[in-house]
Amino acid sequence: MARKQSDYLAALLAEEAAEAPAAPAPPRTPAPERARATTLLGRESALARVASGEVRQVTQLLLDPARVRVWPGNARSYAHLSEENCRELIDSIVAEGGQKVPAVVRRVEGDDAHDYEVIAGTRRHWSVSWLRAHSYPEMQFVAQVAQLDDEAAFRLADLENRARADVSDLERARNYRAALATHYGNHQARMAERLKLSKGWLSKMLKVAALPEVVVSAFASPGDVQLKPAYALAQALDDPRAAPLILAKARALAAEQARRREAGTAGWAAPEVIRQLMEAPRAGAPVAPLWRWTTPHGRAALSIQSVSRQGVTLRLHAGSGASADDLAEALRAALAHLEDEGRGLQR
Repeated sequence: MARKQSDYLAALLAEEAAEAPAAPAPPRTPAPERARATTLLGRESALARVASGEVRQVTQLLLDPARVRVWPGNARSYAHLSEENCRELIDSIVAEGGQKVPAVVRRVEGDDAHDYEVIAGTRRHWSVSWLRAHSYPEMQFVAQVAQLDDEAAFRLADLENRARADVSDLERARNYRAALATHYGNHQARMAERLKLSKGWLSKMLKVAALPEVVVSAFASPGDVQLKPAYALAQALDDPRAAPLILAKARALAAEQARRREAGTAGWAAPEVIRQLMEAPRAGAPVAPLWRWTTPHGRAALSIQSVSRQGVTLRLHAGSGASADDLAEALRAALAHLEDEGRGLQR
């Protein structure tokens, strides 16, 4: 757990203790049991406060991480975790003889392969799993079991991720975009209120979340997509004249980034990528179709020329030899492609 998050939870505990009404003194217990009970009860109180009352029970367990899956509602990308970016945590767990800060999990039903899912503590889960596979087979995953509905789980995971510098702006933005529809009925004001966020800031995050995948692939890593420059780029894509030029440059940069990865050389840094994308309209980069459907003979029949808030521009190519049924199939494929890239007409 990051230091500032630990301090934040400590502050929550202090506030909870200050506000809590007096209660009858409990029966005295031996000092070690009293200390452990105080810790667990304090942690339970903090989690209950964070989840606005939806946390009804917290139990700490030692688990086999293989029996614990990762909740998909968390912003952190489990697939992007590695020995390199978890090295400090791995070394800390080994040095301390095990995981000291418990994760937060909840029980799952109807999954024969898993008993719990991680709500907060994805890196801890990954690190313990890695250690079990690399000379520490007895290492246990320490977790507190909490009863949370999906919206409360999202808010708890978001609280933890705000203290994590290694959760990228793009990961959080996309996580917010999914949660907006899933938990808040697409009402941004309600979501901002529940998360205690500025409405303007949340709006910017959601705008960045809508960046096309081709633009994200222009960066060396999705983690390079930061809020402030990415928001300006997202705004530039609203211009129907600039968008095709920016997207064409993004495809060229993505190809170059891929070549650099294959060659083992460093990719373009994020500021340079932003500069090239933002200058593409002024440079008059050649406009290439965003997507093309070809006949079995390799002839272009239908292509997507541009996508903006106002709609989608399609081109039907003369001389392709495509029948009306072929073109109908091409149109369906074009719409499916737009949906896959998050730029469908229903959005």
